[in-house]
Amino acid sequence: MYQPKYITGLAKVPGLSAAEKQALAKVQDKFAFRSNEYYLSLIDWSDPHDPIRRIVIPDPAELEEWGTLDASEESQYIVAPGMEHKYEQTALVLVSDMCAGFCRYCFRKRLFMDTNREVVRDISKDLSYIASHPEITNVLLSGGDTLFLSTKQLENIIRQFREIDHVRIIRIGTKVPAYNPYRILNDPQLPDVIRKYGTDEKKIYIITQFNHPRELTKPAIRGINILQDAGAVFANQTPILRGINDDPDVVAELHRNLSFVGIAPYYVFQCRPTLGNRHFVVPVEEAYFILEKAKMNCSGLAKRFTFAMSHVCGKIAVVGVDDERTYMKYHQAASWDDIGKCMSFNRTPGALWFDDYGCPVSEKRVE
Repeated sequence: MYQPKYITGLAKVPGLSAAEKQALAKVQDKFAFRSNEYYLSLIDWSDPHDPIRRIVIPDPAELEEWGTLDASEESQYIVAPGMEHKYEQTALVLVSDMCAGFCRYCFRKRLFMDTNREVVRDISKDLSYIASHPEITNVLLSGGDTLFLSTKQLENIIRQFREIDHVRIIRIGTKVPAYNPYRILNDPQLPDVIRKYGTDEKKIYIITQFNHPRELTKPAIRGINILQDAGAVFANQTPILRGINDDPDVVAELHRNLSFVGIAPYYVFQCRPTLGNRHFVVPVEEAYFILEKAKMNCSGLAKRFTFAMSHVCGKIAVVGVDDERTYMKYHQAASWDDIGKCMSFNRTPGALWFDDYGCPVSEKRVE
């Protein structure tokens, strides 16, 4: 039974030269490195611009002082240990502070630093809060990576949330199917948990993060099929990232392949202005046109994703760009009154985030 070994130091990465390891030491000191033999095997080490390498191997550009560690100000919405309640129907619970690999563009890289105290170990207060808020129909388990937990730990968490009648959906946020599908392939108890707690009327959703079509390997697809057969519903989200998927052909191939294996395209996010992420960020308007060109080569099922910014005030969808204006809409919002609001801004080609647009030229609440 193949079980890829985890690697937590660049010194043990065989594809890097001694000079590269020395040059990246300062980056690793600031932002932790983690991967495994399987994922590193997907890298074409002869290509210094390989997109899989760019996802997981540190880059000196991460040392640029740009952005913040909590770019979406998640701390504003903490209502119980490790839990955020930003949107009325959904509670987000951070149950893991570890991943199968550390994405270099991670917007929660603060969780992997020594000062992290956000992840919850005892969910009793979270359960009490959710039980007393019947509007919460969705619980999103995240971190870190939920599937990095042992199946015993995961079942204990899911079981307790399933005991709350108004929680209809449990979502598992994970990049494990991309980073280490053998976590699924080697664990027959995991699909049993999905079968047990995913019922006819209360599904378990698995929200994957495939960023590039080369991550959708045969082992990854086998793992997905096992959990689909157990009743899990799949959807995928990814940021648009410079040097990884900022090409219409790559975006189209990724979303076509996801649709072929039964994973619904969900969100494509604007890369958040997180510390160390500047070199990954594609300007908003450039990203919009990349995604629209990609959709031209996708079926309706493959182009269902929403292009959005996960801002402190809500998920802001970029819905149109013409010669003079950029048009946005609150796809979701922390304030009920903002949901559905449409906004028009003057074109700002260098804008990287919602805040770069200033005041809207016009705005209107959708009635």
